Amino acid sequence: MQMQQKQAPKTLVLPKDPVQRAWVAVQRFGPALLERVDARLRLADLPALEWYDVLWALEREGPLRQRDLADHMLIARYSISRLIDRMEADGLVERRECPHDGRGQMVHATPSGLKLRKTMWTVYGKAMREVLAPLNEKEALQLAALLAKLA
Repeated sequence: MQMQQKQAPKTLVLPKDPVQRAWVAVQRFGPALLERVDARLRLADLPALEWYDVLWALEREGPLRQRDLADHMLIARYSISRLIDRMEADGLVERRECPHDGRGQMVHATPSGLKLRKTMWTVYGKAMREVLAPLNEKEALQLAALLAKLA
């Protein structure tokens, strides 16, 4: 029987130009880090990170109009309406009439949604720390400060 050799992951070659190097690193590694955290949620049979993001925004900010919800989320959501539809079908959020605008709706987290967010945090928080474990506290703060300068 022939033994299969495990192939080492391909190393990304970064450009020499500092600006290009930073851009490639942000584009390549940011989404990859999010995917690693999201994979941990899936392994725990929990919903995607976007669900946590919606529930955390609603817990922090209170009920929000659907159109305003994306402004309070950490992760960009291009199809927020479909996401809220799925979460509402699962009983995690509910839409209610907006008291100040009869045409608008407010999205509220349900008790089940808030409970799920706390359950998700036990996996998400641990995964986030593991993904960023190569950084010491000072480096983590530096990374946060540098990325904030770009916002």
